[in-house]
Amino acid sequence: MVSERRTADSGSRTPRAELALKTLAADLSAHDRLRRTLEQTLVFARACAAALYTVSEGEGEGGDGALALAESVGVPRTLYGLRDAYPLTTSSPLAEAHADGHPRWLTAADLARRADPRSLPPLGDFFLGVLPLRDGGCLVAVREAPEGFEAEDRACLTAIAEALTTRPPAPGPPAESGRDTPRAASFSLAMDTGRIEVDDAVLDLFGLSRDAFDGRVETLLASTVPEDLPSLMSLVEPDHVSLGERELEFRILQPSGEPRWLRMRGRMLPAEETGGDASRPPPRPSRLVGTVADASTLRPGVSDVTRIQRLAAALATAGTVRGVGEAVATALRVPLRADRLALAELEGDRLVVTVLDPPEPGAWPALWRSEWRSEWPDAPVRAMPTLAAALREGRITIRPAGAVLEPALAEVGPGGLAVLPLPAGGRLAGACLLGWDAPHDFAPDERALLTAAAGLAGQALLRAHAFDAEHELIGMLQRTLLPRRLPRLPGAEAVARYLPTTAGLEVGGDWYDVIPLPDNHVGLVIGDVQGHNASAATVMGQMRTALRAYAVEGHPPDVVVSHANRLLVGLESDLFATCCYIDIDLEEGAAWCARAGHLPPVLRLPDGRTETVEFEGGPPLGVVAQADYPMSPLRFQPGTVLALTTDGLVESAEVDLDTGLERLAARLAAGDPARLDQAADALLTDANRSDDVALLLLRYDGMAQRPLRESWSVWRVPEAVRHARRFARRVLRAWGVGEEADAAMLVVSELVTNGLVHTDGPVRLDLILINHRLRIAVADSSPRTPIKPTGLGWEATGGRGILLVEAMSAAWGSVPASGGKQVWAELALEPELQGPASD
Repeated sequence: MVSERRTADSGSRTPRAELALKTLAADLSAHDRLRRTLEQTLVFARACAAALYTVSEGEGEGGDGALALAESVGVPRTLYGLRDAYPLTTSSPLAEAHADGHPRWLTAADLARRADPRSLPPLGDFFLGVLPLRDGGCLVAVREAPEGFEAEDRACLTAIAEALTTRPPAPGPPAESGRDTPRAASFSLAMDTGRIEVDDAVLDLFGLSRDAFDGRVETLLASTVPEDLPSLMSLVEPDHVSLGERELEFRILQPSGEPRWLRMRGRMLPAEETGGDASRPPPRPSRLVGTVADASTLRPGVSDVTRIQRLAAALATAGTVRGVGEAVATALRVPLRADRLALAELEGDRLVVTVLDPPEPGAWPALWRSEWRSEWPDAPVRAMPTLAAALREGRITIRPAGAVLEPALAEVGPGGLAVLPLPAGGRLAGACLLGWDAPHDFAPDERALLTAAAGLAGQALLRAHAFDAEHELIGMLQRTLLPRRLPRLPGAEAVARYLPTTAGLEVGGDWYDVIPLPDNHVGLVIGDVQGHNASAATVMGQMRTALRAYAVEGHPPDVVVSHANRLLVGLESDLFATCCYIDIDLEEGAAWCARAGHLPPVLRLPDGRTETVEFEGGPPLGVVAQADYPMSPLRFQPGTVLALTTDGLVESAEVDLDTGLERLAARLAAGDPARLDQAADALLTDANRSDDVALLLLRYDGMAQRPLRESWSVWRVPEAVRHARRFARRVLRAWGVGEEADAAMLVVSELVTNGLVHTDGPVRLDLILINHRLRIAVADSSPRTPIKPTGLGWEATGGRGILLVEAMSAAWGSVPASGGKQVWAELALEPELQGPASD
């Protein structure tokens, strides 16, 4: 897997390094910018330490000048023998690279062969890169790896050296002596005798004088806080250590009784590196060398109790599972300097990961990326025994660097892994994983922090899961009450948007509808029920259903709205609703509008001008039982866009209604009417999310092919059916319908006869021809729908008419029409038998 990663990474780090160097924040101070630039050596060149040396005049031997340390990052430079300054007259790699302008790539063996012991004394198997800067000075990088600095590493270092050249820092004191940098001091501990050599800075940190110190490590650590002593002793006990780098933070008690945080960084050296017997394998640690620094300025200025209190406060306001994960990541990953954190819910035997920090796929193991599911991965618990054992026992599991782990977890935390079961209400709500890349020692205070955070996160995760489930239920209810999709319209296009409020678990009462009507008419509805609760949603569903039913019955807009008003008054719900209903004739471009306390429609004309259509309306639905809702006419030209919306889009606590309508009109004018979806999205920009928003747009294009229509009022006379047939034959002859005319005459006879025999009042015959289909419709005043007989005997004298209509037609049916009905039948015509289908 390492080789696969190296192959994929080859050739890609240098451009990323150059991009990172170019995009450093402009508001950084000179010191922070320098450190950020140097830190790129650790990220992209895979160095473990880096230092910048600049030319300082008069500080070398004989006043000839020297290369002085300006800044260093990574593992303490003293572990690799890097000094504070190198005279320009010495034969050190730094002085040589500065003199001839060529980089140096040195192995540990190269350094060991150098004659001048002051140049760079090697302290282990590491590799050194020295890159001269164009305007003087050197970039020094250290890497501990068998292959040293490879070609890609060297290219990254070259780019970083160039960035340091273009932004040269002012020479200054070493980083360890900076005012804002923790004070560091060095030590050397003999593992066999326990004798430790320290400088005065170490004694100052521990509050000891040189006279009072006897050289024993026990004396130095006597002031350590008891809870931190076991982990600290595990680092300095010869039977519990191994070769390599170590880092640990611990507390000591000051004379005042206040704890003080110290950070120790050290490197275990084998016997042969310090002059011991190199012929006795395996090498045992002989000496621990390193530095001690005051970590108080590195740690946040809050205690673990304060951090837990902040986490509890953040979790109390986290309403979703993702919010809980983000709060936990903020409280744990940054303070503990973890490289990655994953939070997962436990669903049966599977862990569904809801938060990954960092979220980039490249930051996670290849095995996880191969199992990616949609946005986040999931995996069965049984596939990860370490995780399964932690969840079964319900205890935090700590796995240090080098622990044997299953493939799914090994790369999550190669330097240390913490598995936190999240308990809640007697069961487990999920798990949290924290992983480190570099070896990490878990201090006692970290374990306590993880334990407390796990309990809080588990309870919050359980609450958030219930919240998410309820929110999803409410969202499903909202979606069910609104149209799933809008119908396709002849000569027009309609789009709609709905934005629910983000204020809690509230169902809104806003709705919209597009209702296809006979004769190429369409009904548009926009409405808003008072309140945000289940009652409002219920009334919204009732109003939408009622308005659709009244519209389909064939009533004009004033009657549709009046019927809906009386229905809401009769429901006695104590809620009112506003709405606007528009019936549009898509053939003629004419419309009639009725408004019940709702916002007026806004039109975008074909020339780009906008107009808010103000017309007389009635009170909101459910207020007055006998209210009047007068109709007002509208005319549409091809290219006109109609916008209907609710007050959530145009009105808020900061914006009044008139200003909101002006903004809506301006944005509608700026939109592209040919791209109605994009225009709708643009209108919702900066929408008020404290209220629901419903938006309905319709662009009228005009019908490319208008149908041919003729109507005949059937008089109740003995020869009424013969007159109707004669009218129909004359019309069909004019339309060019030949052979199909006989079948049409039979259908006309049966439908007209059915209307005359079974109903009272006027009867009307309508003939419509479009797209090779002839529609024959007969309207009467009876709402009773004709019923097809299930069986007829030989002696029956009636009931065969509907069977004949069904046999001769491609389709037939019945629709309500202004208190009565319309029975229709459609005949498919052969194209060559049909004449012109348009005026």
